[in-house]
Amino acid sequence: MEPRTPEGGADRPRSAMAEQTGRVIVIGPYLRMRRGDPDAQPDSHAIRNSQARLEEAVGLARAIDLTVVDAILTPVSQIRPATFLGKGKVEEIVGLVSGNAIELVVMDCALSPIQQRNLEKAWNTKVLDRTGLILEIFGRRARTKEGALQVELAHLNYQRSRLVRSWTHLERQRGGFGFMGGPGETQIEADRRLIGDRIARLENELKKVQATRRLHRAGRQRVPYRVVALVGYTNAGKSTLFNRLTRAEVQAADMLFATLDPTLRALSLPHGGKAMLSDTVGFISNLPTQLVAAFRATLEEVMEADIILHVRDISHEDADAQSRDVDTVLRQLGIDPDAGQRILEVWNKIDLFTPEARENLQNIAARRPPERPCFLLSAATGEGIDALLAAIEQRLAATKMTLDLSIDASDGAGISWLHRNSEVLAKELHDGRFAMTVRVDETKRDIVVKRFEAVPHAV
Repeated sequence: MEPRTPEGGADRPRSAMAEQTGRVIVIGPYLRMRRGDPDAQPDSHAIRNSQARLEEAVGLARAIDLTVVDAILTPVSQIRPATFLGKGKVEEIVGLVSGNAIELVVMDCALSPIQQRNLEKAWNTKVLDRTGLILEIFGRRARTKEGALQVELAHLNYQRSRLVRSWTHLERQRGGFGFMGGPGETQIEADRRLIGDRIARLENELKKVQATRRLHRAGRQRVPYRVVALVGYTNAGKSTLFNRLTRAEVQAADMLFATLDPTLRALSLPHGGKAMLSDTVGFISNLPTQLVAAFRATLEEVMEADIILHVRDISHEDADAQSRDVDTVLRQLGIDPDAGQRILEVWNKIDLFTPEARENLQNIAARRPPERPCFLLSAATGEGIDALLAAIEQRLAATKMTLDLSIDASDGAGISWLHRNSEVLAKELHDGRFAMTVRVDETKRDIVVKRFEAVPHAV
């Protein structure tokens, strides 16, 4: 037996709207900060431009092919426990819904199960909050088995909290066994139990995924390959930069959450070294905690990365607020965005600026502290890519040793091994011997010293 939806059909964790489009109204019910309120603690969401937030919500709706009929900004001075919005605004939207044949109302906020139920009753249509909408998008975009597992787990955790006693079929009791069986369990209890069982199975499958990823990482460490991970707000240009750096053909589109499943490709460094570049799912403000937890196996690539490239759409009007949102998710993963030199900021899309605005950006970047540098580039045109690659190589080289070697020219196998396993910085032939300067990882330093005539390079 499968869990039921309010309509009585079998629940499908992947997008329930994936096979259809609908007429939608998007509502931005953003909390208005009151002057002089001593308890007000504005965060990146509160100070974000309201119009930009609404446009982002519209973009999320269009990402699953919904037809946005209208988008309404609705400042809220106080959140109502029953409906989130005030009574007058709820009644106003009743007319909009009925007059425009609206099939779905998207509320760009987090609704409680009771609020969602009451709004659906008042408007006589389906209501979806921000978390539910993002889950729908992820359900549509997941391509790999791992991605589907993670999305289904997040969706079930979200759905479990939505099983409230609001539909009659959930109140029916299932008969017990034998004379002493009692009245049995209600349908809502049965649904919760079935969802709980499915969640437990998914968590076990994801543990296997985590174990497989750990094996893959261990294999790369034996080679060894250093890992560089891309993170950033959704639609910041991560996939375009990934394609530019690796010559891959990962889908890159001007669309929220165009990339969901993670991708790894080899990254060639200026002096012949190699690293692995990882493209990850984009972050977003109010990213559902269910998704952060479910995608932890995927995001372990970020947690274990040697260097993290924080890609920012510096042309976006809310670029600073988006940066804070990314920092928040990094902290949820146990990564301190302010500690050490592990994170490099990449200010993308500078091709969209005028020469004067670009010069101003360069001045701002030049005034940043040395431990928090940023790199201005355009993933679309390739401008600034060389400087970024040089910085990546320099950071990765911090734990490596540079050695001077003298190798007989006839030792072709040894020379070939060095080219495959180290960065060859210089190579000259003198009297039948190659004088080489190479940079090697700690794991292979002893091998090089024992195998060749090697001495530390004088700086």
